[in-house]
Amino acid sequence: MKSHATTLLAEVRTFRQNHPDVRYVDLIALDIPGHFYGKRYPIEMLEKVAAGSPLKLPQNAVLLGAQGGLFKIGDYCFNDGDPDANRRLVPGTLKPVSWESQPLGQMLITSDGTEAPIEFEPREVLAKVLERLQHKGIHPVVAFELEFYLFDKKLDNGLPQCARDPLSDDPDDQPNLHIERLSRFSEVLDDMAQTAKNQGIDITVITAEIGPGQFEINFGHQGNGMRAADWAALFCRSTRGVALKHGYRASFMAKPYLQFPGSGMHVHVSLYDGAGNNLLAAHQQQPLRHAVAGCLELLPHCMPIFSPNHNAFRRLGGTVNAATRASWGFEDRDACVRIPESDPRNLRVEHRLASADANPYLVLAAILVGLEHGLEAKREPIAPLNEDRTSGTDFPLEMLDAVRAMQHQPVLRDKLGAEFVDVYCENKRQDHLAFQQEIPAREYRWFL
Repeated sequence: MKSHATTLLAEVRTFRQNHPDVRYVDLIALDIPGHFYGKRYPIEMLEKVAAGSPLKLPQNAVLLGAQGGLFKIGDYCFNDGDPDANRRLVPGTLKPVSWESQPLGQMLITSDGTEAPIEFEPREVLAKVLERLQHKGIHPVVAFELEFYLFDKKLDNGLPQCARDPLSDDPDDQPNLHIERLSRFSEVLDDMAQTAKNQGIDITVITAEIGPGQFEINFGHQGNGMRAADWAALFCRSTRGVALKHGYRASFMAKPYLQFPGSGMHVHVSLYDGAGNNLLAAHQQQPLRHAVAGCLELLPHCMPIFSPNHNAFRRLGGTVNAATRASWGFEDRDACVRIPESDPRNLRVEHRLASADANPYLVLAAILVGLEHGLEAKREPIAPLNEDRTSGTDFPLEMLDAVRAMQHQPVLRDKLGAEFVDVYCENKRQDHLAFQQEIPAREYRWFL
């Protein structure tokens, strides 16, 4: 513990030396819907926390709904006295914030690794899964890919407007999947990439996607699964900030336009043993098939995680590479679980179903549980799409159905934690019901 505190204290003091103009640091963590919450600390108080002073925030901050409100979930929120819970600083995450008007820092905090971690905190859920896999001698290597849209900074009666192309005001004039669009938006994209790198995030490939103003950012493969999820979470925060600085809005909303493709979160996962051997490639890739079968079996029960809101379900089906059934295939982007072509050393699964606004900690936890379950059950998967284009199993396409499918699934309750599953499902149920409590203009047009 002393060594840990010494390391943190050195990190804070080095940051203060390198950034003497920074007076405050945002201490942030991701809640259930995937939004950051936290507190802004004076830098001198942060040094005290690093030295061992307690860091406490309300436990129920993790339970916030999509709009920040609290729902009654069991005894939480309204019958528990709203207690504080200990958090700790995450080493290596203290970085400068360059997109605000004043010098600022930020640092991740978490309850995992404390004496009483919050069972339903997303980072804690993933931490337990990773710890269990490590005890089994399984070491994941993970890489996220995130799609997002750029919009004009100003909304039009609450509706998004296409990002202003520096060479044209016509969104139809943007060259889709074309390197030229990267050049047209190079100023903001370069700033996003450099800002992410300054946050310690390994940015690799940038792609212009099909939708107008839509892009994809790939991250490097990371042997620390928690750090890979941290990268995805932090990238969303910095990218939104940089976009505003350049006069745009960056959005990871799953389906902002009905007529254009939605934005997804693709996750590449390979599994290795302690000697560095790829577990999926052994025995003529039989473990790969078992792992795929486990993913597909649990996928219908994980839909509230992969599609965490009403809009995310709009993304499924009807556009390019958006599945409506649990399927898999080799080099097939129509599949939920794609097996990219690779040598045995780099054999991996690419899970393509999650929306870009899903919680990266929970998405990765659900994928890893599916792989783990498959390796244990040793079942054969259904036929790949390469052999049968109709292959696949149904999954829920509406939130309340999805919640019912998730809440009582025994494998998820065992491997993600029963308390988390109950809290998460009720949070999603209440969020969905709250969304329905507003009558849209269309309803008046149809029924008035």
